[in-house]
Amino acid sequence: MITNYADLMQAVQQQDEPQRLLFVFCRSELPDDASAEEKAAFERGEGGALTPVICVDKAPDEVSGFGALVKESQETGQDWDMVFVAAMSGRGGVSPSSDEAQQPLTMMVESIRLGHVGGYLPLDRAGNGIDLG
Repeated sequence: MITNYADLMQAVQQQDEPQRLLFVFCRSELPDDASAEEKAAFERGEGGALTPVICVDKAPDEVSGFGALVKESQETGQDWDMVFVAAMSGRGGVSPSSDEAQQPLTMMVESIRLGHVGGYLPLDRAGNGIDLG
């Protein structure tokens, strides 16, 4: 079972075909029209809406560790609370290109905006899995 970034990278290395990783960094925000109850829950770390702020695709060898990924994300100036990760498989021993990853990455962003996050690995800023259930 994959419970953190290290587990993910180990699983990626064990795949028969080369992989490309898709990352969507999100910020948790409270809608402007939130009720007092929703605001109180948000202050306790519950609820809110996930807003994608950064999306990027990487070959596994481009992200040596989660710390490097966090550092790179900080260079964008965008604050984020969690990152969703997915992987794309290559074919015939050829890794997917960044161009091939664009449509799946766009679909991933839209899926997250709509609240459909079940197919992705959510990680906190330390690279640990988050239970969204």
